[in-house]
Amino acid sequence: MTTPIITPPRAAGRVDVADARRRFHPWRLVVGVLLAVIVLQLAIFFITNPRFEWPVVAEYLFNPSVLLGLLTSIMLTIVGMVFGSLLGTVLAAGQLTEFAPLRWASIVFVAVFRGVPPLVQLIFWYNLAYVLPRIAVGVPFGPELFAWPTNDIITPLTAAIIGLSLHEAAYMAEIIRAGILSVDQGQRDASKALGFSRWHSFSRVILPQAMRVIIPPTGSQVIALLKGTSLVSVIAMGDLLHSVQVIYNRTYEVVPMLLVAVIWYLVVVTLLTIVQRRVERHFSRGLSSTSLTRRTVQKLEVTQ
Repeated sequence: MTTPIITPPRAAGRVDVADARRRFHPWRLVVGVLLAVIVLQLAIFFITNPRFEWPVVAEYLFNPSVLLGLLTSIMLTIVGMVFGSLLGTVLAAGQLTEFAPLRWASIVFVAVFRGVPPLVQLIFWYNLAYVLPRIAVGVPFGPELFAWPTNDIITPLTAAIIGLSLHEAAYMAEIIRAGILSVDQGQRDASKALGFSRWHSFSRVILPQAMRVIIPPTGSQVIALLKGTSLVSVIAMGDLLHSVQVIYNRTYEVVPMLLVAVIWYLVVVTLLTIVQRRVERHFSRGLSSTSLTRRTVQKLEVTQ
């Protein structure tokens, strides 16, 4: 005679993963339909409105002067980001140092260049010759060794690089400082206990963990700097926006030329976003299992 198998009753309030089902949310369906209708209406508006002059957009999209302006904007972004990151790293270290004069100098620098709008900085550097007619190199409070007219050095290009780099350095200093401070003090103590030097402790223990905090806002700063290069048009710098402005001042086709600039900005920003996501995944590889566990717990909580 066979013994019957008795299944124990399920504990009250206990969730069985095998029975988990995604809950249906009718409001999500309604919102999704509304969003689809809005997107369709916008698409019809942009396609059928003759005032956008899409043939003109197609004509000037790959215009040599537009492409040259695009390359100038990308160049300013790269140069400004490199100089800004290097100076920002120095300023971040200065704010974390125990040497009070250097710490306060770094804090004041960051406060000033974060507080002054980048457009004001660009105009100031472009008109530096008004307050400093000559740039001299020599002994402090002593004779000059070399001197040049300021107008020969501060061109629209150098003014743009100086203004964007200093503005970016102030923001990168805060991003890098926050990333370094996000690493637990125990990590530093452990690296010292293992006999690591300060450089090895920073480069192999602190920096890889800090990069998880540094990378996302840094990617956003690169994108913001790319869009911020449009400000250099006020000092007659031939960036993307200035290039399309020169064309529509001649042809009076303002809207289609602005669409040309918008398209190229969107293309470059999209590519930068893809690169940013890849870099973030690279530095977050150690968190993949934690993220997977968190998502599993969230799914279980939905079914309760």
